[in-house]
Amino acid sequence: MRNVLRRANRFLGRYGFGFPPKEEYYYWKQVMKAMLCTYTIGGLVWLWDDTSPLGWWTLKPRPKEEKELAHMYERMQYPYPGDTEAVEEFIKSGGTIGTVMSPKGFIEVAVDADKFQKQMRSKKLEQESMKLWMRMRNEVISELQENGFDVE
Repeated sequence: MRNVLRRANRFLGRYGFGFPPKEEYYYWKQVMKAMLCTYTIGGLVWLWDDTSPLGWWTLKPRPKEEKELAHMYERMQYPYPGDTEAVEEFIKSGGTIGTVMSPKGFIEVAVDADKFQKQMRSKKLEQESMKLWMRMRNEVISELQENGFDVE
């Protein structure tokens, strides 16, 4: 066994991956402890951020639209496919958000989702057009002021 370790150390040492000398064991032990603690804390923070019971305190910044539509981002608890009663109950309750599953298994797009998408598009279009209008207005006002006209 010692011969195998010695040969492995010699082989890996050629490429800079050999076992450290005995004097450095304490140093590498401390480094490994620090890495273990760091990755453990990082993993716990990641898990907490993903499954936090405090929905308002996550580490991910959320845009305004997502905050307003938080009810649509809730995690769905899907039933186990082998549990026929739970699957039927899930289908009766409406299935996933935005779709309605019929008892035959066909997916019909909900009309409300379409209306909502159209409202969001028109709202964004209105916002963009308002930004463009304000920018053009400010440019015209600045040009008139440069030419010496008094504009409010």
